[in-house]
Amino acid sequence: MDKQYLNILGLHVVLGLLIFSFRSFGDIYFYGLVVYFFFRIISAKPNLKAFEIIKACAYVLGAEVILRMTGSGLFYESSKYLVIVFCVIGLFYRGFHFKAFPYIFYILLLIPGIYVSLYLLDVSYNIRKAIAFNLSGPVTLGIAALFCYKIQLSKNQLGTVLNFIIYPLVSTMVYIYTYNPNVSEFANSTGSNYVTSGGFGPNQVATVLGLGFFLITVRFFYFSKSKLIKYLDLLFILLFAFRAIVTFSRGGVFTAIIMIVAFIFIQYKSMDKVNKARMLSSVVVFLVLGAVTWIISTIQTNGMIEKRYANQNAIGVEKDDITTGRTDLFLAEFEEFLEHPFVGVGVGRIKDLRFQETGIHAASHNEMSRIISEHGILGVMAFSILLLVPLFFRLKDRSNVLFFSFYLFWFLTINHSSMRIAAPAFIYALSLIHIKDDSSRLHRKQVSA
Repeated sequence: MDKQYLNILGLHVVLGLLIFSFRSFGDIYFYGLVVYFFFRIISAKPNLKAFEIIKACAYVLGAEVILRMTGSGLFYESSKYLVIVFCVIGLFYRGFHFKAFPYIFYILLLIPGIYVSLYLLDVSYNIRKAIAFNLSGPVTLGIAALFCYKIQLSKNQLGTVLNFIIYPLVSTMVYIYTYNPNVSEFANSTGSNYVTSGGFGPNQVATVLGLGFFLITVRFFYFSKSKLIKYLDLLFILLFAFRAIVTFSRGGVFTAIIMIVAFIFIQYKSMDKVNKARMLSSVVVFLVLGAVTWIISTIQTNGMIEKRYANQNAIGVEKDDITTGRTDLFLAEFEEFLEHPFVGVGVGRIKDLRFQETGIHAASHNEMSRIISEHGILGVMAFSILLLVPLFFRLKDRSNVLFFSFYLFWFLTINHSSMRIAAPAFIYALSLIHIKDDSSRLHRKQVSA
């Protein structure tokens, strides 16, 4: 297994270099992964189809940002639609757990907002595009959650799923290092940095690099057995964490740290005394590596990263708003909810209203305020389903050691980056799976799709 893992990692290092060197290779990569995973799913044995679908979705969410960075694929939102298609195939083959019905209700609650938009959205907008863009993330989450609810995976299968997210993230990281090998040359302010983010949106890049930082950390503590792999994990932790930090986008980094703390706390509680002692020694090594990473980041950014996290500008003056305008957007959207409490202002219309009032096209960073402003009380109900169903699930099923980390990733990410990428949607769905220590078959109570 270690040899296979190393070979696939090496392949994705090469893929990252090829995509950077030949932009057209990004399209070959996209269509190649589509064909590969469709073949794997169709040819899989019935008891392994769900596992193959989860691996396919995991890989797609890991590859999403590098595909966007290079303009590869059919269109910008291709990854979300692929996740939806894979999960619909899974529902066709396996149905869904009868206790997952709240997610059907959640999807239905999103529909009235579409009709509001059809009547009220500014005609200068591409209405279909506005609706599709704003609903692609929430619908991806609903369908993925419906499919994943109570699916059973063994611990080894869970490790494989995490690896399938890590592999394309390694390609993304290699692309970013190749695009900008010298961070210090471009670190001259405390604002989010597009150059150190590979020429793409720092928020999205920091989110996926932070996710990679977290997943490799989980490998180090939970899955990796040999010393060679553990040392490799430590190297990748440093590489992912460093590049996440120097995007100067803090949300993805803070989210990763909170996820790691939640994972270590839950894992530590479940251990016996001998394993707790081993865990503590690993934590010490991890913290030392974290300190080294921060020192390197400080040196490479000419001290700017310290000012960024102290909420200062380049000359050391503290900024008035630590949220960089997100609080104002949240309050404006909450005011729209109060003015239109029943069905909201309509899907995609909040951005249109903001432009009419301020002359600025500013996208929401917060999925919670967006869904209630655009869907009204129906949005409150929809968000309540997302917030509460996993917690009720956790009361009866404590098998998933990554539950709180996955759940927190979704909640924190949608509050600083909305649902721009597929990651928060499918990671949320992964919080709903059941983990078994043995390698028994995937099984769950189900109803017809």
